[in-house]
Amino acid sequence: MARYIGPKSRISRRFGEAIFGPDKVLSKKNYAPGQHGNNRRKKSSEYGLMLAEKQKAKYTYGVLERQFRNLFEKASKKSGVTGEILLQFLEARLDNVVFRLGLAPTRAAARQLVSHKHITVNGQVVNIPSYSVQPGQIVAVREKSKSLEVVDAALAGFNHSKYSWIEWDENVKGGKFLHMPERADIPENIKEQMIVELYSK
Repeated sequence: MARYIGPKSRISRRFGEAIFGPDKVLSKKNYAPGQHGNNRRKKSSEYGLMLAEKQKAKYTYGVLERQFRNLFEKASKKSGVTGEILLQFLEARLDNVVFRLGLAPTRAAARQLVSHKHITVNGQVVNIPSYSVQPGQIVAVREKSKSLEVVDAALAGFNHSKYSWIEWDENVKGGKFLHMPERADIPENIKEQMIVELYSK
């Protein structure tokens, strides 16, 4: 399955944010990558700003263009605020829910847990990272995988009350996806309205 596998620090430096998680390189070089990155003047057109916002959302959630466009089309057909619905669809992806539950330190690590069949949804193994989790479903670590060191390390000290739309259950080493999150509950620094305007051009 296609995904971005290039240097992540370059992407974080491009946006000036640690969108893939803590980044030592970004803290040392907080300017754009490339030979002239430190001297480059930031002059972006309105279109450039909208495009950058879309790219940031794609990299943050680990989604490529076609999948992202399909999610936007799906969101635009639903009643409500399209940009908010788009973010809700991204938050409901299985790899993102695994990340939000604290079972993995990054979305990339969560994606790997899902792909390697360590995660179940309502007791059934699901190995599709883009699987859309529905309200009421329980996402948990597979019984055979509960002793994984990477999971225990990620869970150590994790605050499970951070996200109100997910209810943690220690007994199953997972949690229930209660409902789609409100925009105010999604911590990502994404200007979703700019993405909507870009696709509406």
